[in-house]
Parts: sequence; C-alpha cells; structure tokens
Amino acid sequence: MLKKLSGLSGIAIIAILSLQTNAFAQNIVIPVETQHNALVLQTNKSNNLNIVYVGPTLTDKKEYEEVAAQYRQTDEYTGVSNAAYATTGSRSLFEPALTVTHADGNNSLDLQYVRHEAKKIDDNVSLLTVDLKDPIYNFEVRLFYKTYFKEDVTEQWSEIKHAEKGSVVLQKFASAGLYLKADNFWLRQYHGDWAKEMQPEESKLTHGIKTLDSKLGTRADLFQPPVFMVSLNKPATEDEGTVLYGSLEWSGNFRIDLELDNQDNLRVIAGINNHASPYTLQPGEVFTTPAFLSVLSFHGKGEASRKLQSWARNYKLLDGKGSRLTLLNNWEATYFDFNETKLKALLKDTKALGVDLFLLDDGWFANKYPRNNDGAGLGDWQENKAKLPNGIASLVSEAQANDVKFGIWVEPEMVNPKSELYEKHPDWVVKQPNRQEYYFRNQLVLDLSNPQVQEFVYNTVDNLFTKNPRLAYIKWDCNAVIYNAYSSHLKNQSHFYIQYVQGLYSVLQKLRKKYPTVPMMLCSGGGGRVDYAALQYFTEFWPSDNTDPLERIFMQWEYSYFYPAVSSSNHVTDWGKQPIKYRTDVAMMGKLGFDIVVSKLDAKDLQFCQEAIKTYNNIKPIIWQGNQYRLQDPAGNAVAAVLYLNEEKTSGVIFNYLVNNRYAAGSERPIRLKGLDPQKRYQLKELNLYPGTISSINSNKTYTGEFLMTVGYNPDVKAGRASVVLALNVIMENS
Repeated sequence: MLKKLSGLSGIAIIAILSLQTNAFAQNIVIPVETQHNALVLQTNKSNNLNIVYVGPTLTDKKEYEEVAAQYRQTDEYTGVSNAAYATTGSRSLFEPALTVTHADGNNSLDLQYVRHEAKKIDDNVSLLTVDLKDPIYNFEVRLFYKTYFKEDVTEQWSEIKHAEKGSVVLQKFASAGLYLKADNFWLRQYHGDWAKEMQPEESKLTHGIKTLDSKLGTRADLFQPPVFMVSLNKPATEDEGTVLYGSLEWSGNFRIDLELDNQDNLRVIAGINNHASPYTLQPGEVFTTPAFLSVLSFHGKGEASRKLQSWARNYKLLDGKGSRLTLLNNWEATYFDFNETKLKALLKDTKALGVDLFLLDDGWFANKYPRNNDGAGLGDWQENKAKLPNGIASLVSEAQANDVKFGIWVEPEMVNPKSELYEKHPDWVVKQPNRQEYYFRNQLVLDLSNPQVQEFVYNTVDNLFTKNPRLAYIKWDCNAVIYNAYSSHLKNQSHFYIQYVQGLYSVLQKLRKKYPTVPMMLCSGGGGRVDYAALQYFTEFWPSDNTDPLERIFMQWEYSYFYPAVSSSNHVTDWGKQPIKYRTDVAMMGKLGFDIVVSKLDAKDLQFCQEAIKTYNNIKPIIWQGNQYRLQDPAGNAVAAVLYLNEEKTSGVIFNYLVNNRYAAGSERPIRLKGLDPQKRYQLKELNLYPGTISSINSNKTYTGEFLMTVGYNPDVKAGRASVVLALNVIMENS
C-alpha cells in the first residue's frame, strides 16, 4: 500500500489512513429535519456520503438507520448512485454534481466523509455542514444544509477548495443534489418568452436525463425559469399528493438535471450552468456555489406554495413583512414622448387617483444622443435638458407639493451603441473584438465582471439619490441578453458568465448597504430575472410586460406557487378588452399599480379607481401577508377563484373571475373555500362594486366554515359580472 503511494506526501498518507480507519467504523446517519420532512444522509462501507431517505420525519430517529435495508431493487453496482454530492472518474456511472481536472491532469474524484457539525442559528433555523475530502488529492468540499423548521424549506449549497500544487479546473460545479424514491415521477416545468412568461407543462419523467437550463447570461428566465415541481407517485393536485418544489438562487445561467436511473430512482442536481464556464480554481481559493432551495409537501401544491411564500416573506424577500407603495407609471401614457409639463400634469393625476407614488419610466436621460426611442442614449444617465430643463429635482419637488412620492426607471447594466458611454468606453462593453455586433432591443450589455463597470453602475444609481435625497423608488430593468460573450477585462474568458453575476451582486450589496430600505422593482423585459438571489435586494418584481388582465390571471396563478403576492407588481393598463373593474380587480392580487392616462378616464371609471384604491388599502395586509388558497384553476374552469386568508382565519379576500367567454359561461356550481375554521360563522360581502351597480350577494347571510368548505358559495360570476371580489369575515357570536 505504502509502495503504491510513494509519490504522495506523508501528510497525504496520514489523511488516507485516517479515512480508511473511518471506513470500518459504524455507518454514520445524519438526519436533516424540518417540522414535517427529513433528508437523511448516511455513510457507506467506503465512507462515501449518500442520501438514503427523503420523506416524512420519523418519530424514532434511530429507525432512519433501517430505511436503506427495506429496498430490494436491482443491483446498484457502484455504491454511490445515491451520492449526496456525486462526482466523476471513480465509481459513479450517473450525472455528477462535480467534475474536476486536477493540477496533474487527472479527472477522477472520490469524496469521502470527514466530519459534520450541526448548529441552531435560532429557534427556527439550523445549519448542518458536512466536510468531504478526496483520499488521494488534497481536494475538499463542504456541503451546507440550512433548514427552516416551520416552513419545511431547505437551502443547500457547497464550498469547493483545494491545496494542490497548481490550479484545478472545475468542469461542473453544482450546488446540490437530491435522490428521490417513488413509483414514478411527474415534472411540472415552465417555459415562455417576452409577454408569455410562466407557461406550464407537466409530463411523466422517463429514463435518462431531463435538463432545465438557461444560457442567456444576464437573466435567468426569458425562455426557461429556474423553478419546477416534481410530483411523486402521481401528479399532485392543489390539495393532494406528494410534491417537491425546487429553484436555484442565481440570476444568470442555471442548470437543473433530473435523471431517472436504472433502479427507477430520481436524481436531481442543480447549480450554475457549466456551459462555456469551466472555472480555474487556484490553491487556497474557495468557490462557493449559489443556494438551491427545496420544499416538500405531502398535501399537494397549495400547501407547498404556502410554505414557500411564508419562507420568502420571513427570510428572503427584501422587507417581505413590510409595506409597499401603490403607484402611477407614465410608460403606457406617454412612452418616450413627454416633457416636464406633461409629467407635472401626471403628478397631479397621481394625487387625484389616490396612489402613493409616481414612477417616471424610460426616456428621461441623455443629451448628445437623446433617449427619444430605444435606439439611443442608454448609458448616458444625465437628465435630458430638452425634456427636463429643471432636472429630476424639479419633479421630485412637484411630487412633494402634490403629497405623493417620486420614483424613477433605470437600466444601468446596459448601453446603446449610439451613446457617449459607448464612445468613451468601448472596452466596457460585452462584445467579441473581431465579430460584428448583434443587438437585443438595440443595446449591448456592460461588462460587470470589470470593477470599473461595477463602480459606474453603482454611481448611476447612487448619484440619483445623492442629487435627489427624496427619491423614493427605483425600477431596475434589464432587457438585453448576452451575445458574443467576451470581457476585455478578464484574462480567463471561461469565468465571464459567473463573474458577471457576481459583479451584479457586488453592486446590489453596496447599494443596499447605503440604501437599505428604498423600494426597488426587479424588472427584466418583464419577468426575465425572477429568482430568490436577486429578490434579496428587491422588494418586488415585474411578472410580465403583458398586462392583459385575462393573461395575467394565468401568469399570476403560476407565479404564486413560488412567490408571495407582496412581491408581485401588478398594474392596471389599457391592455386587454376587459372593463376597468376587471383590470383593477386582477391587479389587486399583489402590489397594485396603474399605468393609464387618468385624465382620459370617464367620471365613473375614475370614481371606481379611487374607491378601489381605498378598498385595497384596507385589505392589502391580508393579500400581502395572508395564506393563499387557490380555489378554482383558470386552466380548466370557466371561473377562476383565489382566496387570501389571514393567519387567525378571521378575515379573507376572495377574487373570482370569468375566464371563459363561451355562451352562458359562469359560476354554475358553488366554489368550495379552504383553510377556514369549520366552527366559526362567516359573512360574505362584495367589494369593488362599479358605481351604480348593486351586488347580488346577500351580505346579511352567514355561513359556517364547515358549510363554505363542504358546499361552498356561488359568487354569481357571469358575462355581466365578470369579476367579483368578496370580503370574508368572521361574525362574532354576540353580534
């Protein structure tokens, strides 16, 4: 043995002998538990760390040791097919989480258990770390499992480092792996494009590998978002079945592999997309992967979504338990065609409408190449003197005089070729030096892997606040994807996609350190950059540029499985053919905004909007912080229905919409509620009535929670009542 290892140092030999000694010790079982779920790790006779169980928690923790022995499947051959963090080049025959080329050119890796440590961060949050090491190479991986007990959410990530004599190349570097056992598996994934976000598809997973990924560079999900569901045994419904939600917390290229193996077990491996990105790791350098989050429910998709929404509000979304500003945006009212006079009139409309803030969108900047369309000016962030001779400060003061706040649009990561910035700093632009430029929305991307560019992007936003301390809101857009990926700053182009996103996070961290509470909307040509890494820095996101309310019902339904209502910016616009009431009711299922010409509303429409905003201000705490129950799916019914219910189960808001225009379509049958106290009595009262109409809902009647959940209620939705919003309140016994 020692003769074969004669080329290794004494330290390496000691490490190997130590690991070999451990190999003969009793297998170590490490349960990773939340309130209802357990992921159980266990070492095998070769000291590899495997996943032996993912399922409900067991009361007797020692029985986790008996799980693996109960399976009599076909031969496994390798001993590592269920590896907690799979590698290549040793015994594994399946898709790896980690692939490396060592300093000596060898491609093998065999990670073995060294130690683990579990600690409680607080009463709800715990962190497990597990150290793994190769017995031959001085190469280590630390696995992290951060659990949120009440929410049943787990975040997993890894740290990779080495002390070899030379650099190591990471060919693949996933964040985490899961290993699931069931009779079969069903994948619900999403696809889309501009104005067609969150289109669901569900299919049975077959043998081989299904890969969900993105290679867009700046934005995760123009075509493919990083969220998915896996149902075990049968497709989960809203309230029944076992379902796992997963998502990667990363705002760039991602990759999620789902592999059904020869034993009919499912391997899920998620991380940064290694496409065009082999990473050269220097000795002593630590490569930290982004977190992969998951939540497991045994009672359907609805329960899983409520757990994830609660986790997001409590731990991840910026100011998730706080308030939000209603607003009026000028974009669809003016597009690029505005001046100070027009905007001051819109500020008066903002006050008349009754919202909190006026948002000035694209087109306010650049002078040499004025931003009068999307073909020029991007990158030149000085006020356009022709449009705004008195600058942004004058508008901020005018907003204050009208008792409203002022916000502004920026797209600081991007540049038009027709701009002063492009002329001065062509080396700051992402483009191949010898290839023809290719544009997305007439623009290119700035190289955020470059610290000088990071400083420029930071200063773009910081200067707005420095000059205008009362600025109250930022809409941060990101329209372009990366073509002709190349950084004139980086020596190693393989690091570009990773360091771009790291540069973005560096800017956002610096901004949030100086401006921790300023609300910011995350926008990317619609919903192109929605993930929980980005949402640590933003209070809300823009789901889609498609604001047709009928389309939004479907989109918001799917988004809500993964993101809470308080994070979703929904605007009333002129898209669609529905009346103003329908458009407003749909937008109220999140953070309400308006993008209309208020002065062109007729008297009744304006009155309705003003009263609806007052109503919304009363019920928004329930929508933002309540538990969401999807009652009737728009995909298979003429009427869609959603309930938001407070924690005490005493107050709720029910949204009902006609989504089918066929003859006589409507709410023929009662809609059953969920989540109520069966013993309490509830009253239903219609909200958001259009001026001059009378509700057909008898608000004097009361019903037990049992009745409403067993029989249901009928909101009387039909062609003449296409949108119905109901308040649900407990009636006290002595009232």
